[in-house]
Amino acid sequence: MSLLVKGGTVVGPTGTQVADVLVDGEKIVALFDPEYRQVVQADEVIDATGKYVIPGGIDAHTHMELPFGGTAASDTFETGTRAAAWGGTTTIIDFAVQRTGEVVQDGLAAWHAKADGNCHIDYAFHMILGGVDADALKAMDQLVVDEGITSFKLFMAYPGVFYSDDGQILRAMQTARENGAMIMMHAENGIAIDVLVQQALARGEMDPIYHGITRPAALETEATSRAIALAEVAKDCPLYIVHLSASGALEAVAAARDEGRNVFAETCPQYLYLTLEDQLGAPGFEGAKWVCSTPLRTKHEPHQRDLWKGLRSNDLAIVSTDHCPFCFKDQKDLGVGDFSKIPNGIGGVEHRVDLVYQGVVDGKISLERWVETISTTPARMFGLYPRKGVIQPGADGDLVVYDPNGTTRISAETHHMNMDYSAYEGFEIAGHVDTVISRGAVIVADGNYHGQKGHGKYLPRGLSSYLV
Repeated sequence: MSLLVKGGTVVGPTGTQVADVLVDGEKIVALFDPEYRQVVQADEVIDATGKYVIPGGIDAHTHMELPFGGTAASDTFETGTRAAAWGGTTTIIDFAVQRTGEVVQDGLAAWHAKADGNCHIDYAFHMILGGVDADALKAMDQLVVDEGITSFKLFMAYPGVFYSDDGQILRAMQTARENGAMIMMHAENGIAIDVLVQQALARGEMDPIYHGITRPAALETEATSRAIALAEVAKDCPLYIVHLSASGALEAVAAARDEGRNVFAETCPQYLYLTLEDQLGAPGFEGAKWVCSTPLRTKHEPHQRDLWKGLRSNDLAIVSTDHCPFCFKDQKDLGVGDFSKIPNGIGGVEHRVDLVYQGVVDGKISLERWVETISTTPARMFGLYPRKGVIQPGADGDLVVYDPNGTTRISAETHHMNMDYSAYEGFEIAGHVDTVISRGAVIVADGNYHGQKGHGKYLPRGLSSYLV
């Protein structure tokens, strides 16, 4: 089966060109100048005139079916990857989980069982290490070599659940430095946060906004700086800060990068658009919809401005979603009367491509940078390049035809994620995902879904392209 995407403007990290893209089977086989006079035959032709053709989006941070706070993320691998496809994402990297006392390989096997045969798009795994000990350190080596899992997430937050102390973090970093893996860090000082939470509850401060107030930006900055210092001690272990939300944390990352360190970071759409006051501080219990960690930051400080600047300067490399949805009814409302019991997470896997494109429309990032942050850099960062993240011969036929003249209104009434509200309800995007192609198969077109469960394949990954 061959497919020709004709007449569109192909956008990559280095620029744009009007070109026809030929896919044969699952692979891109050629790009043609539109003036090429030879007849190019294909079984199916898609007219992309006046539209952008970009590599399929890669969301490098999702949590499908993640157990949390007595419940579990409401999107399964089936519903979540289908929603991702609707929004122009053709690959996700989810997190397999090992908790304290569990065997790392058993955690990985459990996540393979959840995903296998259920995904609409391709997928890979990072590995959460919730219990760093001698066996877990050995497992890191084995997963890199045998499983194609080359990134491991640690937590400086959530004592008693996922928390690792500085000694455990250092040992994991030393192991990663030897085997070439990336350490991903949830950088918040969880020990201090727990004190602030208990003090707030004792004062009767129960509303959702206190979730943000008890997780101040200073404790994200401190933890980020500490993680960077530990990585330096571990002979410049590759370090990737997840869901960065605070200006001070970004300054710490930028300073390390200015020194040439192997330090990288992502942010998420919620930190680019939503705020502590307007969302977490919504009347009554409504703010629970926006409880996530790291939390939304105050609009009275320049966090959002600085994050957009970080995306322009590459001190922030990637926009991921940290997609971890919970329904408002029967999940978020577990925390009525006690903000500390609200499940942490926001759903957004369907909207990332659109929300970051709005930054292009608003003049905050370039068209090329849009493609870098949503596709090319995630592929390079996490060992999927050049199979993913680029439109060139030999790459997978993952393409999105994006209409800059279309519009997208985000609403729970129209989204495809398995959640009963939208964190971005009413947002109007000056652009629209027109057609989505995964490994040569058209899965979204003409406002209809054509994909199927089981199409998505597991992707063993190599090492990061960015390491020195």
